Amino acid sequence: MELTEIFRIILLILLIVCAVCVNLTGNLLAAVIIFMSYSSIMCLVWLLMESPDLAITEAAVGAGISGVLFLLTLRRIRVIDASEDAAGYDVNSDENTKNNVSAGNGPAGNSSLMKEDPAGVPQAEKEGEVHE
Repeated sequence: MELTEIFRIILLILLIVCAVCVNLTGNLLAAVIIFMSYSSIMCLVWLLMESPDLAITEAAVGAGISGVLFLLTLRRIRVIDASEDAAGYDVNSDENTKNNVSAGNGPAGNSSLMKEDPAGVPQAEKEGEVHE
């Protein structure tokens, strides 16, 4: 066996390991990093198969743009989670969802959509008032 064949086999094993690890990991950030590693390894595979155009595309789209979009999505999700934690609202709790919706406070309630002015009066009530 030549050195390039051994290198190809090692890269293919690494691809399989990355694919399995992405599915088994519980940490989303780690999954994105492993996905980006998968794309980088795939870029090397395309180069070994003498397809530089596919290698450049894989590097730009797979590891580049897709990775950045996944990281931005994770950042956005964590911002949403942090605001829900600060408000004391647990999305995963069925009991909490039932209580908030019945009280008009959840994602389906109207109270969460209305803003209050400093006096504590909801904006929707102020706008709906008829002034004589």
